[in-house]
Amino acid sequence: MFKKLSLSALAALALTAGAASAAGDEAHIHDVDFSFEGPFGKFDENQLQRGLKVYTEVCAACHGLRYVPIRTLADEGGPHMPEDEVRAYAGQFEVYDNELDDYRTATPNDHFPQSALDNAPDLSLMAKARAGFHGPYGTGINQFVKGIGGAEYIVAILTSYTGETRDQAGTTFYENTAFPGGWISMPPPLADEQVDFDDGHSNELHHEAEDVAAFLMWTAEPKMMARKHTGFVAVAFLILLSSLLYLTNKRLWKPVKAKAKAGA
Repeated sequence: MFKKLSLSALAALALTAGAASAAGDEAHIHDVDFSFEGPFGKFDENQLQRGLKVYTEVCAACHGLRYVPIRTLADEGGPHMPEDEVRAYAGQFEVYDNELDDYRTATPNDHFPQSALDNAPDLSLMAKARAGFHGPYGTGINQFVKGIGGAEYIVAILTSYTGETRDQAGTTFYENTAFPGGWISMPPPLADEQVDFDDGHSNELHHEAEDVAAFLMWTAEPKMMARKHTGFVAVAFLILLSSLLYLTNKRLWKPVKAKAKAGA
């Protein structure tokens, strides 16, 4: 019985490795050193603000962020924009009001608009969907060891167009070495120097991609910093509690062990 289970486990591992290898041949995802990675990592406010600008000027034309309240742009641990800037930012959108049965100017309490196109996925949870333990290659190895996840996947998609195109069933597809299958219907959204950053940061293609990927990671995990802080406090408390229990145990049992030793 044990031998059969061992053989089954080895076969499953072989199939998983084969699938990961095949996926790796199709999609090439490289690691990016994001500031928010690791147990003590945190979001870079300036990078999130740059990513918001890339999203607003490029991505928002097609993709929405319907699960993200605009007011959270002022949250600490996020873009942390001044409230007056958040109000001004919200004012550029129009949202449908069910009570008015008409469109009105958005306020910070509203959410980002939904995707403008039916075939354009909402980006609110895009990075979260790709940042699970499974990693982009179908195994947990890349996510666990290298930290490769949703943000890296987004960077790879935005920077892996080859320039080749093909038409199929009336739709133009663009070759992208990071997209599963190698062809994607979304044309290249970013280019060098497409967005000018207020802080003078480089606006080369890969920098624009990294900035918007970091922003989309924040939209998917806005409470990441608070979660990490809570986890750190919980671990520290457990270490302290374990130490106290160990010392208490030694003190309680020391006299008993001494008597037992003397009697022996």
